Amino acid sequence: MPFDFLKRRKTPPTADGVPAQARSATGRAEGIPFDGLTEDWRLVGRMDIDGRLSDALNKREPIAINDVTWAPADGSEPLAPAPGLKSVDPYDLVIVLTGDDSLPEMSADERSAHKVHKVSYEVALEAPPYRVIGTVYLYPGSEPDSLLQRSSDMFVPIVDATATIGDRTIGSSPFAVILVNRQYLRGVEQVDVRTGERHEKLPGTSMGGTNWTDRTR
Repeated sequence: MPFDFLKRRKTPPTADGVPAQARSATGRAEGIPFDGLTEDWRLVGRMDIDGRLSDALNKREPIAINDVTWAPADGSEPLAPAPGLKSVDPYDLVIVLTGDDSLPEMSADERSAHKVHKVSYEVALEAPPYRVIGTVYLYPGSEPDSLLQRSSDMFVPIVDATATIGDRTIGSSPFAVILVNRQYLRGVEQVDVRTGERHEKLPGTSMGGTNWTDRTR
């Protein structure tokens, strides 16, 4: 990846400026809160973008960042200033912890259509070294396994989600949205979000046809 400084190092690098493509189209540097994790690091700061965070990330171009602190992703050290980090490449980010404002803007009619025409699935996503558990909304006919396929969107939003690294939970409560980089996905499983485990098969025998538990085997 082009930004090798995000691999584990003991001291922040230095940088002289920001790539031109990292600025917003208007030339203004509007700060959007940002909390992202690479394979090795957690970066917290602000992104110089206009509009939605998810839209900016899905453009797959370097994004200017400022007021950045960082720490090892495993939580072994506290966050410390990283003034040398001036931009981040979405390709380096495995997950991004955020809120509802990360999702594309929708009208009231679009929000209603979104609820009607999409199906919710409780899932666990394996994006090493992270595991993300929450709810994903997919169009009818799409199964959660389809997240492993190529898509025009690099990041998929998981709603009311939690993230763990090893045995440690990241953050103190579920996030409204966690954006997961599909390029790092190695596994998708339907689970009970309360336990993080697969749903137990109900006692008794099927009355015929294909039910939800059959499809999740």
